[in-house]
Amino acid sequence: MSIEFWLQLAVVLGCIGVGGRFGGVGLGAAGGLGVCLLVLGFGLQPASPPVTVLLIIIAVIACTSVLQGAGGLDFLVRVAEKLLRKKPSAITFLGPLISSMFVVFCGTSYVAFAVYPVIAEVAAEAKIRPERPMSMAVIASGIAITASPMSAATAGMIATLSIYDVSFFQILAVSMPAFVIGTLCGCAFVYKRGLELEQDPEFQRRIAAGEYQLIHEEVDVQQEEYKPSKGTKASVLVFALGVATVILFGTFKSLLPSWDVDGKTVVLSTPMLIQMVMLASALFIIVFAKVPGDKFASGSVFRSGLIGVVGVFGISWMTGTFFNAYQPFFETTFEGMVESAPMMFGLILFCFSAVIFSPSATVSALMPLGAAMGIPPGLLVALYPATCGDFIVPGAGQIGCASFDRTGTTKLGTYVINHSYLLPGFVMIISSVTAGYFISKIVF
Repeated sequence: MSIEFWLQLAVVLGCIGVGGRFGGVGLGAAGGLGVCLLVLGFGLQPASPPVTVLLIIIAVIACTSVLQGAGGLDFLVRVAEKLLRKKPSAITFLGPLISSMFVVFCGTSYVAFAVYPVIAEVAAEAKIRPERPMSMAVIASGIAITASPMSAATAGMIATLSIYDVSFFQILAVSMPAFVIGTLCGCAFVYKRGLELEQDPEFQRRIAAGEYQLIHEEVDVQQEEYKPSKGTKASVLVFALGVATVILFGTFKSLLPSWDVDGKTVVLSTPMLIQMVMLASALFIIVFAKVPGDKFASGSVFRSGLIGVVGVFGISWMTGTFFNAYQPFFETTFEGMVESAPMMFGLILFCFSAVIFSPSATVSALMPLGAAMGIPPGLLVALYPATCGDFIVPGAGQIGCASFDRTGTTKLGTYVINHSYLLPGFVMIISSVTAGYFISKIVF
């Protein structure tokens, strides 16, 4: 390859490295700089921004933020708390499963933050080392976006695999059971991890120093005072019906309208279906739950979602511009890998996501490349969990949960990456990809 190729590759990697340090808006801005350098500096033809993916994300964010404004997310947290306290001895399995179900339902890992403190306290009250459920709750909630029909990453998968006429159901039929199997494997791995709570030196020190006290009574009082309104319950029901509608029509495409365009039959695409249904669901929630106008965009879901949109926008545009310019070269170079060791593409996905801290941006940037290289759609779906390598360097979820665990058993590590989440993350991704591989053989 020419010197220009290596210079352009250096620009792409440099922007990914710089943007990865800041995440979110920083990642998108770094991608924008990369596009400028590639187009204005080297004269490459700019790729089309991932408009379809971005519109899906915006529509889902709008609906989820309205659900939050209606109190729907808070209501779900209360329900989750009751479930966790009903069987505290099973917290190591229930904690990760319940927190990740929030993500599957809403499509963003940020909604699980409300459940993490409950998991930590229930585990401590049950004399179970909180590190066990906490570490897996964070990992499972992060990877749960691969099983969510509403996540930005799944939107990217739908857009990428639309050229293969892959249905919504096929993607979920692989990703959902693979996610559940991966979560159970991870929970089994941490079930007896570390010393028992009462034998842990740090916990003993905090007890002796008076730094730890149970707060169970305070939580109970708050729980008794909470009574969801009819509008709050209606908002959850409307959102659930919206998700069900998307899955139903996305699976049975014969139900979708079609048109004759230039002698060809054009069927309503799944991305457009998601956009329409989610926006319509948002309006129904606003009307039935009587959500005030100032609640539409004031919640954490809306802010974090838009930050994610900027990240996906910039980084996907940059990588798309670079890969499009050298697509024949990449297809020829990786042709042997696709034929002899296609699973190696999963390693590429994992390493990329570990640098840019964004599964959705990884999907938008690399999955189209995998499809262009000839990797079968079933295998791409099986490798979907490999886009969730953002746990290697501790982020907001890992740092937050380390502080939520007042017993001190959940640690970030002294060498940055030797933290409580590292091994559970590897176990879950490997088991999810393995399970997805075998399930895809049946579905595809």
